[in-house]
Amino acid sequence: MERHKLAVIIPAFNEAKSIANVLNKLNNSYKVLLVNDGSVDDTSLIAKKLGAIVIDHPVNLGYDCSLNSGFEKAKDLGFEYAITLDADGQHDPSFIKDFINEFKKGADIVLGIRGKKQRFSEIIFALYTNLKWDIRDPLCGFKGYKLSLFEELGYFDKNKLIGTELMLFAAKNNYKISQIKIDIQKRNGKPKFGTILASNLKILKAL
Repeated sequence: MERHKLAVIIPAFNEAKSIANVLNKLNNSYKVLLVNDGSVDDTSLIAKKLGAIVIDHPVNLGYDCSLNSGFEKAKDLGFEYAITLDADGQHDPSFIKDFINEFKKGADIVLGIRGKKQRFSEIIFALYTNLKWDIRDPLCGFKGYKLSLFEELGYFDKNKLIGTELMLFAAKNNYKISQIKIDIQKRNGKPKFGTILASNLKILKAL
């Protein structure tokens, strides 16, 4: 796959402490679309200086809305594939090559599998998707997509399903889903879903 066909989409909210490290690890090898979701720090400025295409939300709209904006931009720019990863440094960009290999084998969606889930609600969510569709880690933010799927559904996630709606659309309609194991690095900054209680409630509500 030619690199110009692939966009890396990064949703970011107040990630000035980590975003430079994340972008430097990408090392200009991929075109980055960073969605600055109403940050009040220098996230947007740093990303622009390091060569990312930045989509600025004037206010914080949330994770799903950020990814919707990123996918819309990727479609408008003519990319054929998109990989999502977090701005907090947890996802190692070196695994992107493994995602690309799965796309070359014909995958429509490639899902990262973490070694350990962080919340009890994630375990419950994963038990459900594993039993129903053999999807082992539905809430891992490190995923890859053919953008033709996004165009077919018409959006990424409009029902606040924490970035899983397009994946579930593919599963329900028998698209080819591949899964690869990834390593998780130590997080920089606060969890994107808030406190332990708030994040568990949000995930259970999505389920």
